[in-house]
Amino acid sequence: MEVEIEVKARADPENVREKLAKLGARLLRIETQEDIYFEHPCRSMLEVDEALRLRVAEGRVELTYKGPRSHSLAKSRLEITVGLDDAQAAKLLLEQLGFREAVKVRKRRESYALGRITVALDEVEGLGFFVEVEGDSESEVLSILSELGAVEIVKETYAELAAKLLA
Repeated sequence: MEVEIEVKARADPENVREKLAKLGARLLRIETQEDIYFEHPCRSMLEVDEALRLRVAEGRVELTYKGPRSHSLAKSRLEITVGLDDAQAAKLLLEQLGFREAVKVRKRRESYALGRITVALDEVEGLGFFVEVEGDSESEVLSILSELGAVEIVKETYAELAAKLLA
């Protein structure tokens, strides 16, 4: 269980890669991720600003609960993640409990380490390119985002953006 502090912005991928190289960032991995967000059987997860996500990525399966976001420039929220072995069984279990698939987000993610900061460059299917900066404090996250040249901060989650496309 941890509190995640992150900021997301629209990005020019080549510009971000160039600035990451100049800052000495280390590429951790490139992977394809499929995120399935679920709706609770008795309330709207979007309306209460929570998320339940099943992520499948390069042999990893994770189930993550995300609590409500703080209302500042950087998104700060409780995040609880558990590793699983079988995505299909996890999805079936959630469906048997009354959860239903709300939205699916597919992306190609490049993950970088910049000291204690994690930077993700995402190409999200149907939505475009984004950079996410995650760290221990809002000020350091915003500072790195600025150094990367990102100016258009996006407060919505990928699930919210994808849901708007479906509406």
